Amino acid sequence: MEDCGLVSHAAADASARSVAATAPSINDSAIAVDDVSLSYGGKGAGVLALDRISFDIPDGSFVAIVGPSGCGKSTILKILAGLLPPTSGQARLRGSPITGPRRDIGVVFQSPVLFPWRDVLANVMLPGDVQRLDKAEMRQRALDLVKLVGLSGFEHRYPRELSGGMQQRVGIIRALLHDPALLLMDEPFGALDAMTRETMNVELQRIWMERKKTVLFITHSTSEAVFLADRVIAMTPRPGRIADAFVVDLPRPRPLEVMNTPEFGAYVKRVRVALNSGGGLD
Repeated sequence: MEDCGLVSHAAADASARSVAATAPSINDSAIAVDDVSLSYGGKGAGVLALDRISFDIPDGSFVAIVGPSGCGKSTILKILAGLLPPTSGQARLRGSPITGPRRDIGVVFQSPVLFPWRDVLANVMLPGDVQRLDKAEMRQRALDLVKLVGLSGFEHRYPRELSGGMQQRVGIIRALLHDPALLLMDEPFGALDAMTRETMNVELQRIWMERKKTVLFITHSTSEAVFLADRVIAMTPRPGRIADAFVVDLPRPRPLEVMNTPEFGAYVKRVRVALNSGGGLD
């Protein structure tokens, strides 16, 4: 996946081979996806959603996957979350095959899915309750996370009393409570208005820089992918293949103003070229 320049890219298959050839070794990677395919309806039948996907995610990095609807972005996330077994190939977390849901993986969905009868603190502590972790330790960790995202003073507010952005912050820190090795985020800001979404992008970058969790972020937005990620993977329409993959060499922290620079625009253009070569943006 290492390709730091903004040079012209090759065809989809050549790009995919480049990703596999230059990716870090398994020992350096939090996630290794090796030749993963998935057919809904079984191998050799039904709909081929993913076709021989391979990539690595270095430990502590932020990787974004962008692509049109139906390209298999969320399918990859479900495989990595252990919710869906691949038809062929394998995904590993720190060298261990992912064969089902794991406690060391956190997931953030487009909707935060907060329990309306639980206040902020109780919603954040939910994973600790489910996993029967030490309550005192989880409460202190939850309070620290609430402070991290700027929600101090809202610990005992209920979801109905929070804005959409505040609710999504609760969803993010709830996924971080049990200190997962991997954080999977499936279009977490897709339902927010444009201004709130930009604010949440800056906020998520800050949280990631403080916690340095390994993040896989699914999005439809080319600019969001470039703004947030160390590495961007662009996918083709179904069956999902890797059209392009590259490193985003922009200094951090990234202010919103970076979106107005030629360097940022060149990365966004590269993603759009890859998507258009595979059938266009949706």
